[in-house]
Amino acid sequence: MKAIAVIPGQPNSVHLTDIPEPTLDEIPGGRGVLVKTLQIGVDATDREINEALYGNAPTGCKHLVIGHESFGEVLEVGPAVKDIKPGDLVSCTVRRPGGSIYDQIGRNDITSEETYYERGINLRHGFMTERFVDDCEYIVKVPQRLRHLGVLSEPASVCAKAIEQAYLAQTRLQVWRPKRAFVLGSGQIGLLATMMLRLKGLEVYTVARGKAPNRKADIAGAYGATYVSTSDRTLQDLTKEVGRPDIIFEATGSSRIAFEAMEVLGLNGALIWTSVTGGKHEVTVPGDRINLEWVLGNKLLVASVNGNRHHFELGLQALSHGELTYPGVTERILTHPVAGLDQYQEMMRLLVEEKEALKVFVNVGI
Repeated sequence: MKAIAVIPGQPNSVHLTDIPEPTLDEIPGGRGVLVKTLQIGVDATDREINEALYGNAPTGCKHLVIGHESFGEVLEVGPAVKDIKPGDLVSCTVRRPGGSIYDQIGRNDITSEETYYERGINLRHGFMTERFVDDCEYIVKVPQRLRHLGVLSEPASVCAKAIEQAYLAQTRLQVWRPKRAFVLGSGQIGLLATMMLRLKGLEVYTVARGKAPNRKADIAGAYGATYVSTSDRTLQDLTKEVGRPDIIFEATGSSRIAFEAMEVLGLNGALIWTSVTGGKHEVTVPGDRINLEWVLGNKLLVASVNGNRHHFELGLQALSHGELTYPGVTERILTHPVAGLDQYQEMMRLLVEEKEALKVFVNVGI
């Protein structure tokens, strides 16, 4: 069976390989679900793993099958599986449990152990194969009417979890009614966050480098947000113009911007970090001023990565709500399809070179 893999620690090692066919017997207790892969989304994480910035193969393996954004159709289920049947459309969560108390209660997305397990990222093979099998606990059903957006299930879960975590943490204030948000970055995560914050009724400014008009600006505008190019206005300029935001959702992949966001957040505000920066870039910040303003201003920093099945369900709910409120807009995020696993080199080229590639995804079984 075909799969796309890398050799962790070896830069630019992405290749096509053959792996054994998955079987339901791999999952104990009759809880297995066999899935035919329809589409796999790829993003900066896959690019950085191929650049050997992070990522590890499962114990005893030299290669790591990549791909953590799954979408497929159920082929077969084990005898203990309930509520999932052949023909169902599904996605699959990414984190797998370790031994901490959080892992044991189903919160493996916030494990307290240094070693973590993520399919397609760290110590577990991913989904970039023709078929895969997993425990029904990690399989999330996708509504048939969201078939055209199913490959966005995982990134939608990331946004949904991050926003939910910020709102949960802000219950510390007893009364918190955010009105204004800055979303930093207009990639898939930034635009999905823009949609979700707009659905909550916030005034949203989506901030990115590119000058409008462009596709990202058009999508942000179609969600009812205001697109701002940093080539025209800095974060500080925008803040002076519209006021300090109650929420900043950072999704740029830039540690410099992540820390710069600290300088403009409003009183009692929440800054959400979702970037995973795998490099060694160093930044200088006005530490004394930030420390003073954050302590006196009761400000909050929430870092969020990955999600469990609850967050996948929240993300799918948001995609459904978004389709009703902004019909046809979210599909415009899906810009660059790749025709099959054999085209892995083109897949990686798009991730590295194509500046207009808002969302790259591989059509595997379609």
